[in-house]
Amino acid sequence: MFILGRAFLVACALGLLPACGSLGQYVWFNELPKTEFAQTNGEYVIGVGDTIQVQVYEQDNMTTQAKIRSDGRIALPFVGEIVAVGKHPSDLTRELQARLKEFIVSPRVVVNVTQSQPVVISTLGEVGHVGSITLESQAGLLEAIAQAGGLSEYADKSAIFVLRRTPEFRRIRFTYDALLQNKDNAAAFPLQTGDVVVVE
Repeated sequence: MFILGRAFLVACALGLLPACGSLGQYVWFNELPKTEFAQTNGEYVIGVGDTIQVQVYEQDNMTTQAKIRSDGRIALPFVGEIVAVGKHPSDLTRELQARLKEFIVSPRVVVNVTQSQPVVISTLGEVGHVGSITLESQAGLLEAIAQAGGLSEYADKSAIFVLRRTPEFRRIRFTYDALLQNKDNAAAFPLQTGDVVVVE
């Protein structure tokens, strides 16, 4: 109980729990770029801790394997730092090909995920169980809430937030109805390691 109390006070101090004050700044989930949602074809979403192989045909010195750091980035030869987390391998492939055109004529790139990691998130606020949750890599917000024991009887169903640190800090707002009815593909919103789900 003491630990949970301290966690609550820390969350209030950091402005993580909307109930500690105003709702603050946030962005509605349906205002995000569609690239941040899992696609209907079920293509894998790269996450923190995953290991990917970047193969550049006929350029062995550019072919490399890298692990996604906690900031969501990787460092690649010639390209430098690039954000990989939250992207599909095909999206990252196109981005790398565009960047490599400065060095290679018609570069051909293939990105493969060689090792995937489960998604580890935290839950705060009006849910059944507060704390860390481990999810499958393609798990969405609704599944995370279910695994956290669902909403409490005091939960504000119009104030569900995902706090995301990478590539920049954002508070993404959802409603429970949108999740249940999958409005604007809300139920398919993929969570990332390090996300914090807050229910007011």
